Amino acid sequence: MSGGNAHQYGQLGRANRLVRPVPDARLADRAANGLWEASPNLSAKQVLATRQRRTVLRGFSCLGIAGVVWPASVLLGLCLCGSALFVMSLALRLFLAHTHKERRSQPRLTGQEDSLLPVYTLLIALKDEAMCAQQLAAAIRALDYPMSKLDVKLLVEAGDTSTQDALEGEVWPAGTELVVVPPGVPQTKPRALNYGLARARGEFIVVYDAEDQPHPLQLRAAVGAFAEGGGRLACVQAPLVGDEAGQGWLSGQWALEYAVQFGAILPAMARLGLPIMLGGTSNHFRRRVLRDAGGWDAWNVTEDADLGLRLARMGLNVGTIQPPTLEMPPQTLGVWVAQRSRWLKGFMQTWLVMMRDPVCAWRELGWVRFGAVQLTLGASILAALIHGPWALWCLACLILPQMQLGAFSGAVCVVSIIGGVLISFRGGRAARMGLLVSLVCYWPLQTLAAWRAVYGLVCSPHFWAKTPHVSRVTTKK
Repeated sequence: MSGGNAHQYGQLGRANRLVRPVPDARLADRAANGLWEASPNLSAKQVLATRQRRTVLRGFSCLGIAGVVWPASVLLGLCLCGSALFVMSLALRLFLAHTHKERRSQPRLTGQEDSLLPVYTLLIALKDEAMCAQQLAAAIRALDYPMSKLDVKLLVEAGDTSTQDALEGEVWPAGTELVVVPPGVPQTKPRALNYGLARARGEFIVVYDAEDQPHPLQLRAAVGAFAEGGGRLACVQAPLVGDEAGQGWLSGQWALEYAVQFGAILPAMARLGLPIMLGGTSNHFRRRVLRDAGGWDAWNVTEDADLGLRLARMGLNVGTIQPPTLEMPPQTLGVWVAQRSRWLKGFMQTWLVMMRDPVCAWRELGWVRFGAVQLTLGASILAALIHGPWALWCLACLILPQMQLGAFSGAVCVVSIIGGVLISFRGGRAARMGLLVSLVCYWPLQTLAAWRAVYGLVCSPHFWAKTPHVSRVTTKK
């Protein structure tokens, strides 16, 4: 750390009083409904448009009638279509993992003096995160960026007094704002982020979660990437790394999944110019472009994926940078299922929004990128729904002699297993061999979350299933 930064940190002890802006109810309403009012066709506030609802009803009616008249043919057709989509999706992921070129260079820096660096806004949405306050404050202080250029917004819900009190007890950069989000619906992370975006001063904006530990050089690397990427580079995604140290099998699988997605798949997609469904944290944006895009959709529970696709439809690019952010994996199956069901529910919302006018989306994206969305976003939803039943069917065929898997089904099963292991090995080179071998036991768990997501999409589409976070600082005490 430079002498200048050391002096900054020495001053923090006298600059830890948080600024509390007066809550603004009208601003909160715009944060919730701004995108819906400006472009209702791009918001998930309405789950199904009228035309979509009619199409779904007619489709299921025709499928039901055909299933009664030609049950075997309908079942065979569905299996063939599903298998074809799954194999094409697997082939795309294999291609991306194989073509990914790992960069071993140092993180890109701007080469500018600290005084020339732009103001950077940090938006951190917090709900029931009192335990993470100390760790979060330490992570912000560890950033290698001029403290005077940090515009930190701690976004807390109005009734969450325990988190507010915990944040007040920590040391923050001067001018850090404790932004209390007024009561309202939906009570979601993207609504809080939009509320903070309206107060942002920075040329660039990054989103962090309470438990995040970003690399100290991450902000500098993002500024350098934006300088090199030109005006059409709207966002850069930092890799999210699961901290599986001392954790169990489920946490290890989660960390391996992140290693594949953020270490190989997303960088390859960014290099090829394909649409990227952003991760929920460590996204760095140009503030001007983010506001032009309408911010986040407060009614979509995976606002990150939705925004990434919206940026692609605007003809803008998303890149990746190297300095990572360390995250804590879910510790129990219940927490994992709740988190994954929210992700899948949001994926469904995002896909349905795009398919309200597929011809328009196809024209905006082009046929290659439109197809890539179907093979990533669409196929991930389908795979999650059928992994469990497919695994049970294969297991039954292996155990019961009177049941036969069939040559085609057996080939799809073998290709899926080999392909999944190869992708995981390519993306997560340091993965334990036991995790690779047991991948087939991890995939069916997706079905538990997927059908819970379907239920949630019907009954409570905008409910945000909060993932509890554990502080590493607290854990080590």
